Amino acid sequence: MADDDYGLSPAKQVRAIDPPPIEYFPPRPRNPASHRIGLIGAGGISDFHLKNYASCGWNVVAIADRTLAKAEARRDAYFPAADVTTDAAGLIRREDITVLDITPHPEDRVGLVRAALEAGKHVLSQKPFVLDLAVGAELVVLAERKGVRLAVNQNGRWAPHFGYLRQAVASGLIGEVRSVDFSLQWDQTWIAGNPGFESIHHLVLFDFAIHWFDIATCLLGAQRAQSVSASVLRFDGQRFQPPALAAVVINYPQAQVRMSFNVHTTLGEEDVTTVVGSAGTLRSRGPGLNNQPAVDVFLPDGYVRVPLQGCWFESGFVGTMGELLRAIEEGREPDNSARSNLPALELCFAALRSTDQGGVPVRL
Repeated sequence: MADDDYGLSPAKQVRAIDPPPIEYFPPRPRNPASHRIGLIGAGGISDFHLKNYASCGWNVVAIADRTLAKAEARRDAYFPAADVTTDAAGLIRREDITVLDITPHPEDRVGLVRAALEAGKHVLSQKPFVLDLAVGAELVVLAERKGVRLAVNQNGRWAPHFGYLRQAVASGLIGEVRSVDFSLQWDQTWIAGNPGFESIHHLVLFDFAIHWFDIATCLLGAQRAQSVSASVLRFDGQRFQPPALAAVVINYPQAQVRMSFNVHTTLGEEDVTTVVGSAGTLRSRGPGLNNQPAVDVFLPDGYVRVPLQGCWFESGFVGTMGELLRAIEEGREPDNSARSNLPALELCFAALRSTDQGGVPVRL
């Protein structure tokens, strides 16, 4: 065991143990041919959706976009037999389509989700799910009344490292969670000049960090947050307009979650997640969110580094739709249900309020 592998002094070296039996791979439907999927919105994110659906052999039968050429390009790349249209409402009415993947931005998406639920379709909504918690709750109730499943594309839940951490914590491997630390230094300067991103003042805490708020709620389980404090900072010389630095502290009755973001790290990117429990510690470390090669597991019996398979941009998108399709088959609520995503949105919105109020803690 090398000291520089996981920061242990010679006096604190621990013995190697066998990897715990944690199943973290994304779920898949048992009968994929029975699900006929329609996709609405052929923008940039849809490329990741369709690429992974095609690799799984799932059945996308129609693609809609206001710009027909975009829908045609996605069809030609992944599902040559799919229909293409500019008529999203017509696609929603199609009786042969059972599941709708709805990807436009929230302000355009809510009406489409509502119409799809009213038409009796199961829905996978792009994230962030809604801009208003009351609207989200309304859509959850509508889905339940219609007897259909409403899931959110919180694909981070099935990123290999987050999938492992979620399942390990849920299994009781490290006891009660006491703290979670997310430390992220990325190079997101590619957004410079992109009006879709440049116009989002709370780009980091809303569009990016929604995944980390979501994972926080997964790791803390039934614990309810008490308060959220957050701040952002824009420094001279940034290549894009929104603040590149952000920090969040979420207090729970018996735990704390801390988040630190620098999305202007042009050299030496790193993404670290540490979960400390009453009976052990889990840590994932890598150069970015899509490259987390292993999880370090520290338990009373010893230490093991568990190699991970897959990456976020594959496993994550397989997981969100795969879990929805599996839940439909089994007649249950999907793990990524809209209802389960509302607490994460509550944290996110509280962080935005705290930031706008100069970092004052917001009680929940």
